[in-house]
Amino acid sequence: MARVKVLLVDDDALVRAGLRLILSAADDIEVVGETDDGAGAVAAVRQHRPDVVLMDIRMPQTDGITATAALRRLNPSPQVIVLTTFQADEHVVAALRAGASGFLVKDTPPGDILNAVRLVADGDAIVSPSVTRTLLSHFGTTEASERHQVAAQQLAELTDREREVAAAVGEGASNAEIAASLYMSEATVKAHVSRLLSKLDVSNRVQIAILVHDAAQA
Repeated sequence: MARVKVLLVDDDALVRAGLRLILSAADDIEVVGETDDGAGAVAAVRQHRPDVVLMDIRMPQTDGITATAALRRLNPSPQVIVLTTFQADEHVVAALRAGASGFLVKDTPPGDILNAVRLVADGDAIVSPSVTRTLLSHFGTTEASERHQVAAQQLAELTDREREVAAAVGEGASNAEIAASLYMSEATVKAHVSRLLSKLDVSNRVQIAILVHDAAQA
């Protein structure tokens, strides 16, 4: 089985060294490169072709939000996990909307970091519904109303089955959990999720969940 290739992007050499040590301890994960600023992230991804990028949000030249958006425009593009010192703030929200698959607080236990890398490499998200609600509460009511209208219109164009799958994704359910609750195979769930990504013009499951959340807001 191929190992998950990871690129580290952080301006703190000690953080990069710690992450490399944690990730290198796993047989199924390989750190293929690192860079100390978001400005070098695109070139590093093109050179190393990682599956997952661990991206610091706050960096002196090009921040992780700008870099994440640039990486998600690549084809193919890696999954991005942003690193932060706070549980939830506007920078994390911006990174998720830019296409990050989730975020990790920098003092996350090593085992959870490894699991997060594996999850996003497999197409899952690492932001729970409760955290998503906390993050989205940072937005004002005017913007929330505008997002509601756009999201509701997008979801209305889906089939009934696709809306069911989207709602389950919005609740933080895994493919296996969706398959069990909707009585379908995991392969069928994956196919539905792929169609949702295309129809909704989003990058990952986090953005599906955000759309579902936005559509539910009156």
